[in-house]
Amino acid sequence: MDTPAPIPRALPNPIPNVPGVADPLPETPPDPSRRWLRAARFAARPQLHPWEIPVLVLVILTTTVGYAAIILLVALGMLDQILLAALAFPLLLFVIRGLTYATPRVNGVQMTPTQFPEGYRMVVEAAARYGLEYVPDAYVVLGNGQINAFASGHGFRRFVVVYSDLFEVGGAARSPEALEFIIGHEVGHIAAGHTSYWRQLATVFGTNIPLLGSALSRAQEYTADNYGYYAKPAGAPSAIGVLAAGKYMLSAVDFDQFADRATHERGFFVHLVNAISTHPVLTWRAAALRDRTRAGAMLLRPRRIVRGIGSGNVVAVPPPAHPATVPAGSLPNGIEPPPRF
Repeated sequence: MDTPAPIPRALPNPIPNVPGVADPLPETPPDPSRRWLRAARFAARPQLHPWEIPVLVLVILTTTVGYAAIILLVALGMLDQILLAALAFPLLLFVIRGLTYATPRVNGVQMTPTQFPEGYRMVVEAAARYGLEYVPDAYVVLGNGQINAFASGHGFRRFVVVYSDLFEVGGAARSPEALEFIIGHEVGHIAAGHTSYWRQLATVFGTNIPLLGSALSRAQEYTADNYGYYAKPAGAPSAIGVLAAGKYMLSAVDFDQFADRATHERGFFVHLVNAISTHPVLTWRAAALRDRTRAGAMLLRPRRIVRGIGSGNVVAVPPPAHPATVPAGSLPNGIEPPPRF
């Protein structure tokens, strides 16, 4: 019996380079040594920043001492009775929260399945991912050029407000991933308990103490970033870009170069700007979002420069030159760049 001739294998694409048709890539067997890395500590389920609870306890103790001091001094006749008005703050806080909730309800556009459905989907998915028992209300308000969003509550209700500029289309620069990260960040404030009436009441005096109050706020922002990263890791670079350069220029921001400057930029006043800020300075925040193996820097700048290797894990790399460094003699008319410290 004659052996049949082998059937020739068909070419991947009989007519290569057909306009409008991509040639298929040759199939390669999977590398058996490749595997997914276990998620880094702060790339897994959201965690509170390690500083948040200790600083919160200190702020609550400070507030308690403040309330007690006012009562004692008034009782001893050492202060005017009018200072008792400070003890009316629980009612004042209730009114402030009520007004904050009512304002977007009467002036904003509520996100629903038919109004801003993209944003509504992001809120729903974030709430489900974080294990909330309900979907927070979400509103879009006129931004007038401001890039902002916030979360708050009133009574048993919790809500998110997003400024309209985050929804605006900036041509090719538009990044739905950045919006999803930011919405995840704000819903994270709710999931972490930052919008609680009792928490705000218990911290009213302490949060107004310079350095102490801002430290608690920065720790809470890092915590909310952990939630935002958990909701949309790919949105972290674009979120930093939009916060640093705006809704039209965010694609011009090199995330690694921006995060590297957290290590390059040093000095007393750099640290002071961070210490008095309610949010971590953006370069430090970018460094924390890139390196998910450790918590965000609170008081001292990050010391190592890393590059991502997947699942939030990183490897340290030799510190590159400052991003603004240029070769000697490359500037016109013999001028030289400023020295870098």
